[in-house]
Amino acid sequence: MNKIYIVICFLLISFSVSAQQFSQYNTGTTYESFENTSVRSFIPDSSKQYSFNFLIPNFDANAFITGDIQGSLKNRLFAKSPSYQSDALKTGFNKLNHVNANVNAYLLMLKAFTSLNGDVEMGLSYQIRGESRGLVTDETLLLFDGNTPKNFPNGAYDNIFNNNFQMQLYNQIGFSYRERINKQLAIGFKLSALLGIKYSKFNIDESHIAFDQINDEATMALRGKYYSSYVPGHFTSHDYLPTFRNPGASINLGTSYLTNDKITLQANIKDLGFIHWSSRSTISNFDGVTTINGISTVHREDSIYNRTVQLFRSSSGDPRSFTTKTNARAELSASKTYWLDYDNDIKYIPTLIGSKELWYTGFTAGLVNHIQYKKYTGTVTFTYDDLKLFNAGLQFMYKTPDAEFFIGTDKLINTGRLAFAAAGNQTQIDHVGTYTGMDLFMGFSLKFGATVEHPMNASFIPMGEKGFFGRLWNRLFKTDK
Repeated sequence: MNKIYIVICFLLISFSVSAQQFSQYNTGTTYESFENTSVRSFIPDSSKQYSFNFLIPNFDANAFITGDIQGSLKNRLFAKSPSYQSDALKTGFNKLNHVNANVNAYLLMLKAFTSLNGDVEMGLSYQIRGESRGLVTDETLLLFDGNTPKNFPNGAYDNIFNNNFQMQLYNQIGFSYRERINKQLAIGFKLSALLGIKYSKFNIDESHIAFDQINDEATMALRGKYYSSYVPGHFTSHDYLPTFRNPGASINLGTSYLTNDKITLQANIKDLGFIHWSSRSTISNFDGVTTINGISTVHREDSIYNRTVQLFRSSSGDPRSFTTKTNARAELSASKTYWLDYDNDIKYIPTLIGSKELWYTGFTAGLVNHIQYKKYTGTVTFTYDDLKLFNAGLQFMYKTPDAEFFIGTDKLINTGRLAFAAAGNQTQIDHVGTYTGMDLFMGFSLKFGATVEHPMNASFIPMGEKGFFGRLWNRLFKTDK
């Protein structure tokens, strides 16, 4: 059995690469300047004029699962003898488990300091983003387990598979602008063209199943709604390339203000946008019955997956376009810098952050603690969200005016537990906490070109030197003109 079937179909962690990434707040990296658009990434009289990631991805990826299905899923995916270990799962209670996964991957980041008059920065970026979330019942995992007499003793059940899921994957090409208005106020924005790659969503409103243990089969009925974007042929790696089949747009807005008490206040609206999916997409209302054969055999997972997908697609549904929102967020933060030594080599920057999803109920509060010693920064992050999930994270960063590298996680303990589980540690496979999840982010960029200098601090006087293309012309054609 291909394990990805379970992940894609019912546990819903299909793909995703944008949740809130708090550890980068107030670091001044190129990555942060594209996310928090009022933040500067260049230091006049120190930095070079251009910043580029040299096509090395800068990314943040995370996922989590809550509820009873944690241990069952890990045992099925990671145990030496895969099984669902279904003792923790309950039948007939319709207990829901939250599933969420996100990713934000910048493949290209290019930024330029364009004017000392106002500290103006402009940039271009290309990234792939995804957003996915869903709810899945305990009984869904029990169906995959295959032990019908134990898991479903009553033989027939109603509304135990009322799952829902949505996933949106798209390219984003952005232009960013940041300007310091005065010594206290800075503003920024990022305008983006969105190019949809894939959208899928289903809501199961009613479900019924009846088991026939003698014939080792089950009759399942589902009613609900299914959305699917159009992809020509089978989905392949080529479908990740940008096309204008599913156009959209988004905007990021940011402002930062330095108070008289040297507290930096920052406000951001992030990823406020939409995607208009092709008129060849499908919206269908499914209401049908299917028979799942061999529900206790080794092929049961394939049979369940294939029959369920066929049922979703059983209603023809007229091809038509539809429009979806991106997962917009509003964020507020406050920070202050404290020097911890007389030589100003060590500084501490605490930041309080609140992040609210605009279209969903999600809310996260965070405390980010940067401790910087010269070129090195260590960060400890604490977050708490509306699902009552507490997280602690770590980040390491090396940063000079012209080079930066960072790596870390905002879910340190759970990322470590999941890594050990994936390596086959049975203790971590069986562990069931408030959630199972992971988070990992990493980034790199370099600055190049002339040093950004104020006229009074200039290290050279311009004498009409030719630029890069002028010098290249002279070398090719051996001319000094």
